[in-house]
Amino acid sequence: MTKHSIGSSNAMLVVRSLTFNAAFYINLGLHMAVAIPTFVLPQRIMVQISRSWGATSLWLLRVICGIKVEWHGLEKIPKGAFLVAAKHQSAWETFALLPLFPMPTAIVKRELLRIPWFGWHLWKCGMIAVDRSAGRDALAGVIAGTRAALAQGRQVIIFPEGTRRPPGAEPDYKLGIVQVYSAVGAPCLPIALNSGLFWPRRTCRSANSLRGCATTSKRPPRVSSPKASATSRRDAYALGRDRNRVRMM
Repeated sequence: MTKHSIGSSNAMLVVRSLTFNAAFYINLGLHMAVAIPTFVLPQRIMVQISRSWGATSLWLLRVICGIKVEWHGLEKIPKGAFLVAAKHQSAWETFALLPLFPMPTAIVKRELLRIPWFGWHLWKCGMIAVDRSAGRDALAGVIAGTRAALAQGRQVIIFPEGTRRPPGAEPDYKLGIVQVYSAVGAPCLPIALNSGLFWPRRTCRSANSLRGCATTSKRPPRVSSPKASATSRRDAYALGRDRNRVRMM
């Protein structure tokens, strides 16, 4: 490959990235505008609008950036209410997972709910806010919010590592997911993915495939004593150990 062709490829990458980012936020703004009347309507209508935003964003990603998503293992998704423990490598999974589930919600930073307009929509969707500065009280709030959402038949998305991690990095699962999992006693659907290879932070790369894997565990791990710190970590790893392919491309 010549320097000229490399330069042209990089220029096209920048153009696609900028075009997609503009289209992504325009799409978000349009969906939030359409959702305004739903503040006085049942919550499920706002949730369906958020799912539409996720689906249309995936369409924009395919059309503008050439990134196609193929899901394998959808038959592993249980019915009704359950937890979704997903890897977190980029902004992609914050919207791409929403269309997979009928009534999704997510555990999000409390600061997001303070963003004017956008935060109001998150609140109406019933997102579970976590105050990361609250220590153990934060976990109690997450468990209470998760129980309430599950009681409504919802699917609760949580990122067990707490923040974005680069592809190939050693797993850094927090004990919070195990404690939530053990406390609520709901099925859990772990999802692994490689979105960070194609959507690194602050850019959007064109690629031929975007892959992932998922598996469903029907029973929570047994975490019964304070000495279970090491055991809890092993249980966290076990959430995604026996994985069936859910390929996304």
